[in-house]
Amino acid sequence: MVLDPWQERRQPRLPRADDFRSEGEVDYARVIHSAAFRRLQGKTQILNLGDSDFYRTRLTHSLEVAQIAGGLVQQLRGTAAGHAGAAALPGRSMIQAIACAHDLGHPPFGHGGEVALNWCMRDDGGFEGNGQTLRLLSRPPGSLPEPGVNLTRRSLLGVLKYPAPWSRLANPACAPRLRDGLSVLRCIDTETSAPPKCHLDSETGLVDWMLAPLSNEDRDNFTRIRENPGKHASTLHKSLDCSIMDLADDIAYGVHDLEDAIALGLVSAEAFEAEVAGAVPGDLAAPLFGPPAARKQCIGALVHHFIASVRFREEPGFAEPLLRHRVELPPEQRQVLDLLKGFIFRHVIRSAGVQQLEFKGQTMVVALFEALRSDPERLLPEEWRRRHAEDGLRAICDHVAAMTDASLLRSYERLFAPRMGSVFDRL
Repeated sequence: MVLDPWQERRQPRLPRADDFRSEGEVDYARVIHSAAFRRLQGKTQILNLGDSDFYRTRLTHSLEVAQIAGGLVQQLRGTAAGHAGAAALPGRSMIQAIACAHDLGHPPFGHGGEVALNWCMRDDGGFEGNGQTLRLLSRPPGSLPEPGVNLTRRSLLGVLKYPAPWSRLANPACAPRLRDGLSVLRCIDTETSAPPKCHLDSETGLVDWMLAPLSNEDRDNFTRIRENPGKHASTLHKSLDCSIMDLADDIAYGVHDLEDAIALGLVSAEAFEAEVAGAVPGDLAAPLFGPPAARKQCIGALVHHFIASVRFREEPGFAEPLLRHRVELPPEQRQVLDLLKGFIFRHVIRSAGVQQLEFKGQTMVVALFEALRSDPERLLPEEWRRRHAEDGLRAICDHVAAMTDASLLRSYERLFAPRMGSVFDRL
C-alpha cells in the first residue's frame, strides 16, 4: 500500500501488529518522551530559573502552545468546516507533536544563548534556535550521544519555520562582531550578532527530502526569500501546520507571559492602562490586576478570545493544500495580540533585570564553548568525543546548546570557579 508521502519517515517505521496508533500519535509520543523535551524544564522562557517557582519554563510554555494549537484546530473544524482548508487540517496529536517540538533546539539562557552561539559559530555555519530544532529532529534513531526522533515528513514541515539556509539569508554586513571602544571586556554586539531566521546548512539534505513531494513550482515559491537592506534576508512562507503552531506560540507569549509578569509584580496596572488596555475589550482587561482567581479567569478568557477569532487565509500560487492554506487572526485581534507582545517585550524582556542575567548567561556560554574548543579531546565529555570526530565544531555547539541553564552553570563553575572541583560533581 502506498502511503501518503507526508506520513513517511526518513527511516521507515515497522509498526507492531498490535500498535493501532496513527502516525501523528507516534510523533507526539516520540517528542514528549525525548530527552530534548525533558530538558526544556531547565531552560529559560523569559524569566531566569531560580527567580521564582511560579512562572513558565520552556517546557510549560511548549505544553501550553500545544494545548492552544489543538484548540485552534478544533475551532476551525467547528467554524470553518465547509472551507477547503478544513480537509487539510492536521490531527490533534500531530499538531501537538509539532507544538511540543517547536522549541527543542533553543539553547540555555534564551536569546542571549542564541546570540552567543551564533557568535561562536560565526565562521562555521552560524547558529539559530529554530534551525537547531530541525537539526535535533533530523538525527538518526541510533545516533549518539542520544537517539534522534525520526518524525514524519508532515511534522517536520510543521516545525520548519524558515525554509532557507543560514548561508542564503545571512547578510555579510551584519556579521557577528564585538563591541568597539571597550578596553577590558570583550562584549558581543548583540544587534549584529543576532542570526538570520533560518535552518542550518547542515540540514539542507533533510529539507530537500521534506520538500520532495512538492512540484517544482511550489518548492521554488515556498523557498523564496526577501532581501532586507541593512539586515538579514527573510523567508516568506510557512506551511498550514506551522502557521497554526506559530499563532499558538504568539498567543502563549502574549497572554501567558503577561500573566507571569503581573503575578510577579514586574509590570504595573498604570503602564498596562496607558499602553494596552484601551485596545482590549473592557471585560477582558479589567480583572488582570485583581485577585489571582479573577486574573486566571481573565487570562483564560483572553486565550479563548484569540482562539475563537482564528480564520483561514489562502496563499495564491500554491497547488499543495498544506502550503495554499494558512491561518491568521483578523486585524483587530492581531493588533491586540501584537500590543500584548510589545508590552511584554518592552517592560519585561528589555528590562535591566532580565538583560543583566541574559548578559551573564551569554558570557558563560561563550567562555564554556571556547574552553571546550581549545582542547576537545581533553575537556569534552567522553560521549561527545566521537561526535566531535565526525562533526567538528558543530558537535561542540550541539553539546552546549543542549544544556539546561543549570548544567551550563555547573560546567562553567567546574572550569572557571576558584574553588576546587571534584570528579564526583554531577554535570
